[in-house]
Amino acid sequence: MAPFYKYGFFSEQTGLIVALILGISFGFWLERSGFGYSRKLALQFYFKDNTVLYVMFTAILVAMLGVLFFSLFGWLDITKIYINPTYIWAQLIGGLILGVGFAIGGYCPGTSVVGAVTGHIDALFFLGGAMTGMFVFGEMFPSIEDLYNWGYMGNVRLSDVLNVSSGVVAFAAVVLAIVMFKGAEWAQNRFGKEVL
Repeated sequence: MAPFYKYGFFSEQTGLIVALILGISFGFWLERSGFGYSRKLALQFYFKDNTVLYVMFTAILVAMLGVLFFSLFGWLDITKIYINPTYIWAQLIGGLILGVGFAIGGYCPGTSVVGAVTGHIDALFFLGGAMTGMFVFGEMFPSIEDLYNWGYMGNVRLSDVLNVSSGVVAFAAVVLAIVMFKGAEWAQNRFGKEVL
């Protein structure tokens, strides 16, 4: 039964090697999808190329459904999977800041690493800005700790908050994906006929 590391099937060193392999694989597929290029990413915001939406939302759905089905079949103990704590208001503000930065710079933190590794100068600047922002955040943390902890809800799942089963949340996510994909296709046909 998974997760293998939590059940002691391999050591911490093996876990780090597995994480390295998965990280390199993730970066490789981001680059193969064109996500190491800021222009490709920015076209999403102009309704001219929906690749980012399609690839990332599909990955989220596959992971979500995989965890759900593996759990139902007894192959995965979902209670052993680490969940980041939810700080609802702080994370909403942080998400807004990240989104604005993504729209302006054309990169998110992960794609800026991919772009920098493949030699895109703009990605190097973006990555440098992200690293500087992390350093400034770390230095400022004592003075903004209350903001950071704003809206703390603990380690919760959406199904817990809505008081429904995980299957209902998964079904709703699939329906949402279909609606978003159709809406994105309509928007691209309506507004994005000429690719920049």
